[in-house]
Amino acid sequence: MKNFMVIGLGRFGSAIARQLCGLGAEVLVLDVRSELVQQVSNEVTHAAVGDAQDKEVLRALGARNFDCAIIAIGDDLAASVLITMNLKELGMPYIVCKAHDETHRRVLEKLGVDRVVIPEQEYGQRLARSLNSHNVLDYIEISGEYGILEVPAPAGWVGKSLKELNVRAKLGVNIIAVENDGKTNVSPSADYRIVEKDVLAVLGDNAALERVQKL
Repeated sequence: MKNFMVIGLGRFGSAIARQLCGLGAEVLVLDVRSELVQQVSNEVTHAAVGDAQDKEVLRALGARNFDCAIIAIGDDLAASVLITMNLKELGMPYIVCKAHDETHRRVLEKLGVDRVVIPEQEYGQRLARSLNSHNVLDYIEISGEYGILEVPAPAGWVGKSLKELNVRAKLGVNIIAVENDGKTNVSPSADYRIVEKDVLAVLGDNAALERVQKL
């Protein structure tokens, strides 16, 4: 996805918009509060003041031309429901919506939202996983079954190539990136040899990631 519409510029919405732009995406932000729009206007592709609860505002902004909408109004159930319905009617292909709690999540899922996030809950889950294992630097949940662990290279792997380690066959995971001294090697080749202080991004299902944590 390359074109995003971010609706609601609280801390969550503003952070998402800035990060997406930093990754090279085209981002339009929309909020009823002009001061918040002004704060991020120089960091995104397009910025507009308006109420997404008005379908004609979304239509005028060309909502149907975006790949994804992110509704970041998590504290107002009625507003997020109405905005979701507006976007669905206008043909938005993929909708991500912030929710306040599980009840909010269930309502949005019934409306057909493609992904519902509760940031505080998801951050708490990531933090718990990190604190529960001394060698986990970060955890990113991809789905209920899959995630990415960021871990220091196990001592037994140092000096060995990815081909020799064969972690996909032995552990059921893939090493998707290696970071060392601020430099990141994305999709390292099979000939890459692990060195001390490497930090590995490991992709796999939860059971496989638990095996990695025990190394």
